[in-house]
Amino acid sequence: MSLILTNATLLLPEAAVTGTVVLDGTLIGDVQPGHSHIPGAVDLGGDFLLPGAVDLHTDNLERQVEPRAGARWPSRAAFLAHDAQCAAAGITTVLDSFCLGDLGFDEDRERTSLDGVADLDALREAGLLKCDHRLHLRCEVPAPGTPGLLAALVGHPALAMVSLMDHTPGIGQYGDLARYRDMRRRDGEALENTEQRIATLTARRTRLRATNRAALLDLLQGTHITIASHDDRTEAEIEANIADGIGISEFPVSMAAAIAARAGGMRIIGGAPNIVRGGSHSGNVAAGALLQAGLLDALASDYVPASLIHAAFIIAEAGWRDLPRAAALVSDAPARMIGLSDRGRIAPGLRADLIRVRLHEGIPAIRAVYGAGERIA
Repeated sequence: MSLILTNATLLLPEAAVTGTVVLDGTLIGDVQPGHSHIPGAVDLGGDFLLPGAVDLHTDNLERQVEPRAGARWPSRAAFLAHDAQCAAAGITTVLDSFCLGDLGFDEDRERTSLDGVADLDALREAGLLKCDHRLHLRCEVPAPGTPGLLAALVGHPALAMVSLMDHTPGIGQYGDLARYRDMRRRDGEALENTEQRIATLTARRTRLRATNRAALLDLLQGTHITIASHDDRTEAEIEANIADGIGISEFPVSMAAAIAARAGGMRIIGGAPNIVRGGSHSGNVAAGALLQAGLLDALASDYVPASLIHAAFIIAEAGWRDLPRAAALVSDAPARMIGLSDRGRIAPGLRADLIRVRLHEGIPAIRAVYGAGERIA
């Protein structure tokens, strides 16, 4: 059954044009300029029509599982809430970023991840998910047991991406130890306990990182799974990633790392909340600076699903990209990074993943979302 959406500002790959899109079942059947007068066509009143967002990294499920500190929510209900929030934010393809391995930040994180995989399987089988969910497994390299956790999931049919991360104090995101100590202090941790934590995790990294990293890369050898590094800070880290065949730098935390990544042919993912807030919440390099330097290829929502579409419009308003190319940062570019050639653009034959948006006081208000031709929000 066809659905005609007309009088829309279509964000096509090459330009924004007033036109009409015909949804033919799950696919886009036709794209035409101008206003359709066919009876039953839905007049969008000039609203923008964007490709559905493809989110390569979202931690949003963790916030549904634990809406308040110490208050754990039933996991399946949390997953449904997470799915609904992603749909309402215009995200039609979701890579749920589940953490494997723990360095003492959240003892329940592993439980959240394993429950999340089981919930994804069950809810997909029941036909209850609005979005197309895939898995992005974030592997804490120096944590005990991480290779075993990945080994149990590496064959999962929904696994699309794996990232290697290291949250040891003094490394990557927590490279600034003064900031790290202040963060632990604000969380109520005594200084002597923080110093003990730093010493313990540093020793563990020395003992486990090299063997765990080799084991993780060995598990991924010969698979179709996209591999990324996470929170790169130094040129040496980038050089090691390139030597190991890792093609994506996710959320580089310094300009030097991003420059080295680009020089080595790596693609770069930035955080959309960083764009919306005007900078990093943890004092690292601004995603806007990376974009202006030509060092950013795609955006991910990280911890705020609504940030993706908002960031695209901020980028266009700032003049860093025109609106179609800004929208591609959250749709076409991330889809291509994980080999999904059937979505991310408004073109005949592709999945009918579409977002209707109207600007209100400069803020994009999402008025309707279609996933595979079905209204999902």
